[in-house]
Amino acid sequence: MAIKKTGATSPALDPKVADKLLDKLGTDNEFRRLFKKDPAAALVKVGHPKDAAALTGKCCRVQSIAPKAQILKSRDELKTMLTASLGMMPPMLNSVGTPSGTRK
Repeated sequence: MAIKKTGATSPALDPKVADKLLDKLGTDNEFRRLFKKDPAAALVKVGHPKDAAALTGKCCRVQSIAPKAQILKSRDELKTMLTASLGMMPPMLNSVGTPSGTRK
């Protein structure tokens, strides 16, 4: 899952919301499509407050989502990042093998 920051800071997710988000990103193809198309709507669907989801949706854009197995494998690390205050670059889990998401 590659998330690009576009200027605002992202609010931390409630641990229960982060769990639901990671569960769905790791198992549910329909939810993964929604998250890629409209991250704010996907966050609301897993219980994130609507106003906070709108802020999150404005400050990041999903370029690609890592394979389900990779999300599940990195679940603990992702949850830690999602539940911390993200005044910096949101977590990145690129599926192309490099930290920047660029191909070599």
